[in-house]
Parts: sequence; structure tokens; C-alpha cells
Amino acid sequence: MQKNGAEIVVETLINHGVTDVFGYPGGAVLDLYDALYKNSSRINHYITCHEQGAAHAADGYARSTGKVGVVIATSGPGATNLVTGVATAYLDSVPMVAITGNVPLPLIGKDSFQEVDITGITMPITKHNFFVKNVNELEEIICDAFQIAASGRPGPVLIDIPKNIQSEMYEFKGKNPRPLFPPNIVYDDKLAEVAEIINSARRPYIYCGGGAVISNVSQELAMFAEKIDAVIGCSMMGLSAVSSSNPLALGMTGMHGTYASSKMKSEADVIIGIGVRFSDRATGDKVAYQKDTKIIHIDIDDAEIDKNIPTTCSVLGDIKAIIPRLTKLVNANKHDDWHKLALKYKEFANEKFNQGGFNPRNIIKTVCKAATPDTVVATDVGQHQMWTAQYYDFEHPRTFLTSGGLGTMGFGVGATNGASVAMKNGKTVLFTGDGSFHMNLNEVATAVRYKLPIVIILMNNSVLGMVRQWQELFYDKRYSQTIMDRPTNYVKLADAFGAVGYDASTQAELETALQVAFKSEKPVIINCIIDSEEKVLPMIPPGKAVSDMIID
Repeated sequence: MQKNGAEIVVETLINHGVTDVFGYPGGAVLDLYDALYKNSSRINHYITCHEQGAAHAADGYARSTGKVGVVIATSGPGATNLVTGVATAYLDSVPMVAITGNVPLPLIGKDSFQEVDITGITMPITKHNFFVKNVNELEEIICDAFQIAASGRPGPVLIDIPKNIQSEMYEFKGKNPRPLFPPNIVYDDKLAEVAEIINSARRPYIYCGGGAVISNVSQELAMFAEKIDAVIGCSMMGLSAVSSSNPLALGMTGMHGTYASSKMKSEADVIIGIGVRFSDRATGDKVAYQKDTKIIHIDIDDAEIDKNIPTTCSVLGDIKAIIPRLTKLVNANKHDDWHKLALKYKEFANEKFNQGGFNPRNIIKTVCKAATPDTVVATDVGQHQMWTAQYYDFEHPRTFLTSGGLGTMGFGVGATNGASVAMKNGKTVLFTGDGSFHMNLNEVATAVRYKLPIVIILMNNSVLGMVRQWQELFYDKRYSQTIMDRPTNYVKLADAFGAVGYDASTQAELETALQVAFKSEKPVIINCIIDSEEKVLPMIPPGKAVSDMIID
């Protein structure tokens, strides 16, 4: 059947099970948007306020579902506005297909109006990208893009389609989605070597990352931990891989990890890294990190093995397949003294860090109590992000969406919108700060337009909290450009957008606002006034060891 390039794009997306896309139209994608218009009963398009918001929405959609998120933008500034969102997805291994228009082929390279080399710009931040030169390769390229985005370690793929390719005719073949590339084969002798190290451990620590969430390995991971009687810590990206209510779970580790999780990791004799990068924020002083500890690394990406931390033993392959096989090989064990130590550290932390009053911990705990266990929670980047990671109780995988690798302020509203769309206009929660929120607050208008019942918990301390915290601790309190004091009236702002707004400076006011928010069909912004002196503690200074942890 003969179709033009734009129609081939839309039909191929539909063949790949795509029901929702995010984007913003423009001159170089007019044909594509015409095809979307003609197929609006088969595929939904959500127009955002800015292309960055569209990219974050596609990202949030993908993180919360495991499906490939799709975003569309025009050429020039439309394409470059996607860059931060694409980079965010790349650093956190999120499957995404970004489709951009470009000027017609004869005008490429002539500094034409709104022409930009977006494939060149995004080469370092995509798994792969394509520049379509002929309509006869278009369907194949889209199939390739979805296969690459979802295979192995997921990531974003960009397709740049010149305007004339979108209007040219070609035979649409209706190809089915391609199977994912097979993972590396793991042999029994390698797993036996890993099992031998684990069986000899007296203080085992499982360190799970984003790969554990991506691999949907939560049940298998819990069974493995129970058999070897290990405690479990997570990177920030690994939160939600294991239920917070699991008695073996200690929460996030690293620079702003929980006290018990970081202390136990520093005293482990075997660390079993599962789907993690061993990034600088997680390890700190690398010499101290490896001292008297054997490191096992299980990951699907060979580029991560021995990249940051040398391993005692590594396994390259699909975590989902590896963990059950490894569980059969390891001995059932008990480490009572190890767990007594964990209990000691948890009791100390409860006494040290759990203060009364209207503060970040109690705000987050109150929201968690009001939400259901399957509510998707997103954050922006800053102190509120770390407080959420420390204090929110995540019970189900894929319920925590945050920019971990790139640390993108302004990620939150777009990602929350995308997750709500994925949940069929479901209730989703965003924790943000006044600094992050101001970056992309325009996307509240998107939530209002599409009746997305998001709940925005704004931690308002009138400063750039995390940067200010570093200035206080490491720059002798020289608060350069981190005291915001913006007079924004968030209740009126919400009303102007068509949302609902509340101020809260007490627990009672917060609870009243939450009762309305979780019943509302509109977006709700709750402006929580907190002290600018609130800090994220404990904190391990950059490049330092757990022994240097700041707790006051």
C-alpha cells in the first residue's frame, strides 16, 4: 500500500504498540502532524508547553511502564529543545524514540531557516541516531530504532526526517516489531565462581541499581537476598527495586544515603552490585570503598564492568535470567550478628534524624500515608529529591521517577505528566523545590489541559537548597546566587493555570490539602513552607569515605 513518509511513520508507530506520543508541531513536521490528525482515533498526541517538557513526559511514560516513550519536535530550536530531555534519558537508561523534522534534503548544509545538525548534536547522548535520506528506508529505520532503544541496556534513539521525505510516497509493508537483541550467554562455571565468593561471606551486602528496576527482577532479588541473608541497599536509581517494607532493605546508599545503608555497605566483606554503575556519588573515596571488600558486579552492559571500581568477579548478562540461577547455586545462610549491627544503625538514625514538626521528613511521610502503594512518585533535582529518596516508602517497582545521572532540574512536571498519561490519567505525585519548579512550571498548563490529576508537593525554602548546603559546608557560607526570595504566589499561580493551589505551613494544613488533592480531578499545587536551614543529612563529602560522614 502506497503511503507518504509521514503516514509510514505513524503506521509504524501504531504497529509497535504506541498509543501515546508527546510533542510540539512546527514547519518541518507539518506532514507528520497531518498524519497524526488523520489517525487521531488510533494514536493520541499530547502537546506540551515546550519541547523539553515533551521529552521529559515521554521519559516519565517510559520509566513508569517499561515501554518505549515517543517524542516529536520540529527542526532547529524544536530539535535542540529536546537535547536536555534526551540526555536525561540517556544517563538513566530510559527507552525513548525521538523524532525530529528537518529542512528538505536539497537545503541541508546551506544554513537554511531552522536547520540544525541534530544527529551530530545528539550523537554523544543517544544509543544511536539516524538521518533519513530516502523514503524507502524509513520504515526499516523506525523498526531499528525501537529495537535498539529497548534492547540490552535501554536508551534513547533519535530519527531526523527531512521534510521532503515526509511527503514522498513509498510502499508501506507493515513490518512487525523486531525481537530484542539477545543478551550475553552466562555459563555455569562463571556463576559457580560468584556463588563460592557469596558462600564465604559473613557480611554480605546487595547493592542494586536502576538495572534491577529495568529488569523487573524484584521478586527474584528478594528471594536471593533472603537465601543468603544479605542486607539490601540501593543507588538512587535502584529505589523501588525492592519493597521498603522488606526487613532486609536499608534504603539508598551513597553521598546522601541513609545512615544504616551507607554504614553497612562500608563494613561489608562482599558487595554484590546488581545493575549499578558504581558512580562517584555512590562510592566516594574509591580506595576506602574497596578496602577489605570483595566486589561482585552483575550487569548487562560490558562498558560498566571495571569502569569505576575494579571487581573481584563480574557477570555480564540479563539480570532477570542470572539471579534465579545464582539463587539455586548459593547456600542458604544466616548472619545474625550482621543484622544486629544493621538494627543498631537504624535505631541510631531514627533517634538522630527523625525530628518532630513541619519538616521535609514529616511532609514526605504524610504524603506517603495519603497515597496508595502503587502511586507513581516523581521528583525534580535538589534537596527535595534526596529527602524523598531517604524517607518515602516505595513498595512497587517503577513508582519512583527521578533524574539520577544528569540531575536535571525541571524534569519533574513533564515526567509526572507523562506518568499520569501512562496510567490513563492516573494520580501521580511530584516532589519539587521552588528552584526546580520555576524551570518548567509552564507544564502545569499541559496537566490542566489534559485533566491530569497530578499532585505537586512544593518544598519552598526560598533558596537553591542543595547548592546552598554545599556553599555552607564547603565555601564558608558564601551564598552566591542561591538565595532566591522570589515573591511567587503559588496559590494564585495555580488558579491562573486552572489548577488548584494551597499553602501549608503546618501538618494540619498539609493533611487538609492532601485530602482534597487526592480526590481532585484537577492538578493540585501544595506550597509547603520549610526552613531554608533544613539540610540533607547524613552527607558524605565528595570524594570522601563513610568515616567522614556529616551527621550534624
